[in-house]
Amino acid sequence: MFATFILALRQAGLPASITEYLALLRAMKEGVADYSVEDFYHLSRAALVKDERHLDRFDRVFGEVFKGLEPPEGDPRQEIPEEWLRKVAEKLLTEEEKAAIEAAGGFEKLMELLKQRLAEQKGRHQGGSKWIGTGGTSPFGAYGYNPEGVRIGQEESRHRRAVKVWDKREFRDLDGDVEIGTRNMKVALRRLRRFARQGAATELDLPDTIRATANNAGSLDLKMVPERHNRVKVLLLLDIGGSMDDHVRECAELFSAARAEFKHMEHFYFHNCPYERLWRDNRRRQGSTVSTWDVLRTYGPDYKLIFVGDAAMSPYEIAQPGGSVEHWNEEPGSVWMGRLLGHFRRSAWLNPMPEEVWGRYHSTGMVRQLMERRMFPLTLAGVEAMTRELAR
Repeated sequence: MFATFILALRQAGLPASITEYLALLRAMKEGVADYSVEDFYHLSRAALVKDERHLDRFDRVFGEVFKGLEPPEGDPRQEIPEEWLRKVAEKLLTEEEKAAIEAAGGFEKLMELLKQRLAEQKGRHQGGSKWIGTGGTSPFGAYGYNPEGVRIGQEESRHRRAVKVWDKREFRDLDGDVEIGTRNMKVALRRLRRFARQGAATELDLPDTIRATANNAGSLDLKMVPERHNRVKVLLLLDIGGSMDDHVRECAELFSAARAEFKHMEHFYFHNCPYERLWRDNRRRQGSTVSTWDVLRTYGPDYKLIFVGDAAMSPYEIAQPGGSVEHWNEEPGSVWMGRLLGHFRRSAWLNPMPEEVWGRYHSTGMVRQLMERRMFPLTLAGVEAMTRELAR
């Protein structure tokens, strides 16, 4: 009756056995789900899924089999979204054309050129190669292309190549209440747990109570022990805003799962690369930053340090004083990375971008080198590999 469903589950990698399939059919015969699709969904999930990590995959297969989800038919060009039309002015170049555009000649030269253009330019420009404008190959402006540029008047990053961003940045905190998808993250993070009994004796120790009562000739002798707590301490540093806007959901799920799993978890935000200041509140971050030195003094080396970020940025942000896209940093990001990694005994970096595209960004290779290759993809397998590294 449901052969297509069970076969689709097995093709998707769920280990649903014939015994579980027969149990589902028997439950249907007894009228457990009646004629409700929702009841059948919960029944089949309970009967066929044995591992929490397979729940999302089960949901996708269920939707495809019973909700008729198919690729849209017809010519997709018949209805073009309005926002696509607005992007018509953006500069689209071939790989050969991109290779032909040379960089301005370094960070200091780029800043000098910008100062000169601001002094000389009198009006708006579109599609050029020199002035501050849109849709061109100038190092300054929006919706164009240049290997090393200053982004001015553009809502979000496109090529991840801006050396400076001249617009006000508005970021939001990650939502710690997100629950959809966090279940699997919690399972993956449990490898880090280390339990210990600390504090006041508030929990009944049943084996010791039975032993003491027997030794006391049957007279009840209660024995108490401290409650078990996960003693692992985690410090989470999260890249926020810019290119990380593409990965908000995955990061929110990780953040919510980590907060639920670890009693001793602290978190701070940074943008692209850690510098001399971090912050907790993105909406008030200009006035609520925390010195990175204070973070190093406050949290001991026993904390597990986890960076979360795509590491896609201008290489100047890592290697150059003043290279930050948002402020003038007296010391390069690599110096602050070295201080953090030298202080905390165990550290790792989670990257939400697919591992196969890491090689496209020079900055990602630089960060991996600083981390001594302890960079893992933000997937269930990647989180599990990270926990094994941190638990050593």
